Amino acid sequence: MSKSTLSRAIAVELARSGLSVRVADLDVLQGSQVDWHRDRLGAGLSPTPAVQLHPSLEDALAHIGEADVLVLDGPARADKETVAIAKACDLVVVPAGASLDDLRPAVRVAHSLTKAGIPGDRIICALSRISTEAEAEAARTFIVEAGYRVASGYLPERASYRVAQNSGRAVTEVSAPTLRIAAEKVVQSLIDALPE
Repeated sequence: MSKSTLSRAIAVELARSGLSVRVADLDVLQGSQVDWHRDRLGAGLSPTPAVQLHPSLEDALAHIGEADVLVLDGPARADKETVAIAKACDLVVVPAGASLDDLRPAVRVAHSLTKAGIPGDRIICALSRISTEAEAEAARTFIVEAGYRVASGYLPERASYRVAQNSGRAVTEVSAPTLRIAAEKVVQSLIDALPE
């Protein structure tokens, strides 16, 4: 699960709370948010936040007044575009898995953002693809020791999340109650981290 997974869930839950939400898909090569949106509309799910593919950050920001919340979903790579996106955001969510192959790059991205002037309190990591509580605790400790916040809970590694997303749902709409509760905990923690 990735940035797109988390941004979808945040968008759906903010829309469910009554806010108007737009998701700006900034990865024109993949357009996965647009595909998910099409699946969601086809399934008749509600709420369905607006989703649009944007060729640039500037194009996405031109639509900022069209909703209460604009969720930016950038490309997977970390580069100067990532810094520009982060500068435009009130909160930057950095997903991280349990392995050092996931944790080290996540912390490097966070370090590069703070080096570029993004305040550390605007960065929060979210754990996903976690198999055990011990993995979650070790990953959380690694990130906190690097100086960054971590959202409460974690998304466990489960096929049910992929099945839900394949049908246009967010991970917070998975049918298994324990997995839904786990996803809701992470997403609510991210929403709570948003500035007023």
